[in-house]
Amino acid sequence: MVEEELVARAREAYGWGEDVMVTAGPRGALGQIWRVEAGAARYALKEIFAEPPSAALVEAELDFTRRAAGAGVRMPASLPDRAGRHLLAVPGGGWLRLYEWVDLRPVDPADRATPDELGALLARLHRCAPATAVEAGGGSPHPWYDRAPAPGAWERAASSDAGWAGRLADRLAWLAELAAVVAPADPAGMIVCHRDLHPENVLAGPGGGLVVVDWDNLGPAAPGRELAGALFDWFCDGPGPDLDAMRRMYEVYVREGGPGRITGPADFSMLVASRLNFLLEQTGVALDPEAEPRHRAWAEREIDESLRILPDPRWLAEVPDLLGGRGRGQTTEP
Repeated sequence: MVEEELVARAREAYGWGEDVMVTAGPRGALGQIWRVEAGAARYALKEIFAEPPSAALVEAELDFTRRAAGAGVRMPASLPDRAGRHLLAVPGGGWLRLYEWVDLRPVDPADRATPDELGALLARLHRCAPATAVEAGGGSPHPWYDRAPAPGAWERAASSDAGWAGRLADRLAWLAELAAVVAPADPAGMIVCHRDLHPENVLAGPGGGLVVVDWDNLGPAAPGRELAGALFDWFCDGPGPDLDAMRRMYEVYVREGGPGRITGPADFSMLVASRLNFLLEQTGVALDPEAEPRHRAWAEREIDESLRILPDPRWLAEVPDLLGGRGRGQTTEP
């Protein structure tokens, strides 16, 4: 159940009356969405669990989403409180952000139109993105996206008595092979990217068009690396990649003017590093006796999925060629 103090804080900040109804929506690693009905209006209230976004990151998000909206990308608008703030502290801990509510539903990766729609979406995002090699507010690109965990980082989790520990231990050699492809990107080729375009963050809105949510990870990345990660996020949830869907998505992306290209295994650095770092982080939450039960339970589910969808290292060497050679050059057209 949503905490009464959270609702009271939101009512005060946003000027809602007494007729407020709050129900649980989707949650992610960093936050829980609550559906708010305040009179005739509906909102998405995000409760942030971890460290909140900085003021600089919120400003960078607002700037980039304005650019993206101008390029035809749909997203729920971030809404300020009565004092103009886009981030609110909650007494007792935690933070809140408010967005317009949009009725959304999952996109089916198996739908014939999905690769084309995703390719066009990424092209629009990358075409309008400004160049940058620093995080919002300054600082080098976050190592989450281009640095894999050290081999010894897995020992505690793999030797634990958790139900998933045996599966993790069986994958240690595979994890080392995956980590070997990870390398930093060239700062000169970086632009502002969403950095989290998996199926839970790209949904179908009213009328069926794609809607992008959860911009909290926005920051610098090479566009080809974000594209490479999206190919696997969307079209590799089984025994192997759906190469036909990957080709179609890539072809549309190139045809629509997307600047990124996939030329070799290193272009999957962002995919591999973020998945391994996420998996390691969730093992820490699951094994933390002081973590809230709801967070440990969520981490257990995420560990199970993360182990299931880890890409086979062989695919990272083969996919660029299996895309039809379209990664071999910055001006290749489908």
